[in-house]
Amino acid sequence: MILGSIKGEGSAIRRKAIERMNGHRGGVVWFTGLSGSGKTTLSQHVEETLFKRGFKCVVLDGDELRARLNRDLGFSEEDREENLRRAAEVAAMFLNVGFVVLVPMISPAREARDKVRHRFDPKDFAEVYVKCSIEMCERRDPKGLYQKARKGELRYFTGVDSLYEAPILPELTVDTEDTSIENCTQQLVEFIIRKFDIKSEREEA
Repeated sequence: MILGSIKGEGSAIRRKAIERMNGHRGGVVWFTGLSGSGKTTLSQHVEETLFKRGFKCVVLDGDELRARLNRDLGFSEEDREENLRRAAEVAAMFLNVGFVVLVPMISPAREARDKVRHRFDPKDFAEVYVKCSIEMCERRDPKGLYQKARKGELRYFTGVDSLYEAPILPELTVDTEDTSIENCTQQLVEFIIRKFDIKSEREEA
């Protein structure tokens, strides 16, 4: 057996042991949606709720990654894809030590999101579409980005001069335009518990 295989098996065994101790499996929940749709706010609410229920959970915010790990990247198609690839690798590190990883990123291109999906085992990954019309996102515009984009001060801004491709078959869709953040949080928490809670899996078995 080659050294890499030994390392891989050991890592898998360690992860299972951590998950048994945690009482839940690790997993990656990838939030996609327009800027202003509420991805980060929602993921933070979900993290807080799951933490209170005993889940090991972390948010990898797209803006924070851009400001730190990925500050060398621009907004070309190639740079956007590399931005997602790096985020997926960081998420995989947390996954391997039993965390539920919440990743709010616009991730506008379906093809790039599919590459992220294929990085993970299907049982470990879920795509969540945070649905909100661009009109509502522009009305919210918490960072003033749409206004800057409309003035030509920001180039390649998703929804204005760069295309956003909504998911076709996400594992879950939450509508933050017509549903309160509390109800959206509840939907997501219930979904994550069904997907990753070991205790729930045992009850169904």
